[in-house]
Amino acid sequence: MIIIQRLVAKAQKGSDKAFLKLFKEYEEDIYRTAYVYVKNQHDALDIVQETAYKAFKNINSLKNPNYVKSWIIKIAVSCSIDLIRKNKKVVQLHPDHEQFIGTEDHNIPLSITLNNILEDLNETEKKVILLKYYFGYTFHEISELEDLPLGTVKSVVYRALAKLRNQVRRDDMYEQ
Repeated sequence: MIIIQRLVAKAQKGSDKAFLKLFKEYEEDIYRTAYVYVKNQHDALDIVQETAYKAFKNINSLKNPNYVKSWIIKIAVSCSIDLIRKNKKVVQLHPDHEQFIGTEDHNIPLSITLNNILEDLNETEKKVILLKYYFGYTFHEISELEDLPLGTVKSVVYRALAKLRNQVRRDDMYEQ
C-alpha cells in the first residue's frame, strides 16, 4: 500500500510514469467493472480508456491515496452509466438479426449468467453489490465511498440480494 501511496503522490505532482503504473495496477478491475455494465468488450475497452483520461485529468482531486482504487472504479462506473445513457438513444437490432453479425463475448456461459442476474438491479444496487462482493469493501467503506449512511448501504445490499435470489430461483424454475 505504501508503494501505491507513493505513486499517487508522484502522479499528483505530474509524473506520467507514476500515473501509468498506478493505472495499470487497476486496469483489469476497471475493465471487469465496465463489462458488467455495458456487456460487450468494445465498449468496456472504451470505458477503460475514458477512465484513464478522466483519472489522469482529475488525479489532484483524490484526497486520500488509500482510496485510489475505489476512486478509479467510481470513475469507471460513472463512464459506464454515461455510455449506457448515450446508447439508449441508439436503435438496437432485433435479436434475430444478431446471428448475422456475431457476438463479441468469448466466455459466453459466464457472461450470460452474470449479465442476466445483474440486469434486474438499478444502478445504485449494482454499484454497491460490485463494491461489496466483487471488490471486497466493507459496509463502512462503501458508506464512506458513496457518501451514504451505513444503514442505507446495508438496506441497498440486502434489497439487491433479495432481487438476485428471486432472479436465480425464477431461472431455476424455468430450467427444471
